[in-house]
Amino acid sequence: MQSRLVVLTGASGGGKTTLARAFEATRPDNTDVIFFDSVGVPSAEAMRAFGEGHQPGGAWQRAMTIRWMMKIAEFLRSGRSVLFEGQMRIAFVLEAFALAGISNARVILVDCNDTTRTTRLSKDRGQPELANAEMMGWATYLREEATLARCEILDTGDTGIEECVARLTFYLDDDGRGR
Repeated sequence: MQSRLVVLTGASGGGKTTLARAFEATRPDNTDVIFFDSVGVPSAEAMRAFGEGHQPGGAWQRAMTIRWMMKIAEFLRSGRSVLFEGQMRIAFVLEAFALAGISNARVILVDCNDTTRTTRLSKDRGQPELANAEMMGWATYLREEATLARCEILDTGDTGIEECVARLTFYLDDDGRGR
């Protein structure tokens, strides 16, 4: 059995957490689901302590991404597969893979169009303050980064949850088909 890692990233409202929770409900026994935000998101002041670039996609996010990948590498060495969900720059994820010695991994940008994102944030999550130009810009940035890195972009506005979960299950399947 070969352990695998799938990283779901994307801007708020793309469907990462919904997808990860749906996968978690049906996941194989040898797979763990880990959420980046379980470390807690500190105040802007605490983030500044990590140095220049404390904003989203900045130094704190880079440091936490690396820390998570170091922990996840331990899971992988023990034979467990991992689905990791969080809002991270793809460049940080790829850097963290290299630092942690992770090679059997896939990064997927979980995305949707701005109209769907706005509806999800405003109505579904009750956080209309997040449906702003900055979040839409962050989503565009991640989309461009995913394209440049040749990462899969999973459009949750066009793809149903069951199909998304089936795809993740395939990628994390322990018989080798998902690689």
